[in-house]
Amino acid sequence: MEIKINETEIVLVCGDITKETTDAIVNAANERLAGGAGVDGAIHSAGGPTIMAECRQIGGCPTGQAVITTAGKLKAKYVIHTVGPIYHGGSKGEADLLQNAYRNSLKLAQEKRLQSISFPAISCGIYGYPQDEAARLAMKTCIEFARENTGIKLIRHILFNRKIYDIFSAELKKMV
Repeated sequence: MEIKINETEIVLVCGDITKETTDAIVNAANERLAGGAGVDGAIHSAGGPTIMAECRQIGGCPTGQAVITTAGKLKAKYVIHTVGPIYHGGSKGEADLLQNAYRNSLKLAQEKRLQSISFPAISCGIYGYPQDEAARLAMKTCIEFARENTGIKLIRHILFNRKIYDIFSAELKKMV
């Protein structure tokens, strides 16, 4: 599924984020930038040790913020590491933190003059964020960014299975 907001295409696909050729892919990292399971593990595994070496130099990333490294052996040029919130019922500012993770990743890409970015479903795996709510916040944040900014021509959401793709797609359809 795809839509166009001003100069930006927002695209949803099922796939493997480590195969993306966009200028940057986004890693759903942990605050220590220490590697992990899920998307984080897959990106570090496919990208090789260069990414981890750069993450160690950076040292960490607070929840909702974003940092950037090169992409090692990946096809993308950069990896933007962002930390989504662990879901604790929704009363600990999780929605703001999740939107900040998307927004700050987009801002960092824009600052680096990147034209394309690929996101995973941040916080939808082991961090336990309710997928429909996470999808709504992700779509809302990316649409708002595309309405307010130029420069990023392509925002891709690479969703790891059909179920999460259908959830993101349903939320996007509600907004356009």
